Amino acid sequence: MRTIALTLRQFRYEQKMFRRTPAAMFFVVAFPVVLLMIFASLNRDQHLTRLGGISFNQYYTPSMAAFAMMSSCYSNLAGRFVYRRETGILKRFRASPLPVEALIGGLLVSAVVIGTIVATVNLAAGTIFYGAVLPHRWIAFILLLIVASTSFCAMAAGISSMIPSLDSADPIIWGTFMPLVFISGAFFPVPATSPLSALASIFPVQHLIKASFDAFNPHTTSSGIALNHLAVIAAWGVAGGLLARKQFKWEPVRK
Repeated sequence: MRTIALTLRQFRYEQKMFRRTPAAMFFVVAFPVVLLMIFASLNRDQHLTRLGGISFNQYYTPSMAAFAMMSSCYSNLAGRFVYRRETGILKRFRASPLPVEALIGGLLVSAVVIGTIVATVNLAAGTIFYGAVLPHRWIAFILLLIVASTSFCAMAAGISSMIPSLDSADPIIWGTFMPLVFISGAFFPVPATSPLSALASIFPVQHLIKASFDAFNPHTTSSGIALNHLAVIAAWGVAGGLLARKQFKWEPVRK
């Protein structure tokens, strides 16, 4: 019980720190919403023939919800791990009476909560302003959010252990994230026959986007639980967790 209480206390601390960081607030909270507004407005009357003629915004809304989740649980969290390591904050925390489980737990819960809130905002905006229809497969969508948020948090911890300095954090984090977002179909569906689609299928981003759309696809008659996509996402999460367990650093990397 004491660890749970300390985790919740650390979570509240993380939330305060996040709200006091304008750059993080913009890129994690506002940026996905801005992208949704821009692309949804430009393509309001467009329909995707390769997806059964559904509206572009019916595809794009869950895609941006997935993007918001990844931004919080991967990009933002990895950057915070590196920043705190290189500024000595993690080292001081580890030397304090605060259990490691509470420290890491507070960080992860904060990232998941922020990602869920921003994803919900995107879904609400797409539904209210751009005519997207909410999914009838809520169980599938909620299960996807749980698996994806856990896995991308683990990947964030893993990639942070491979970043050698604070100056290289943003190039490595966004350099491994944004190219995959583009080729995975976040902004427009990529044909399955495309070499880029084949390349993207190796990584978890495409599977998260496709599984998100499956839950929203009005032409799908199945339960919407895409076990094949969930398996790939979870496998990458396990790999990230194993890498973090082996390589995670609490002290600044010395040259």
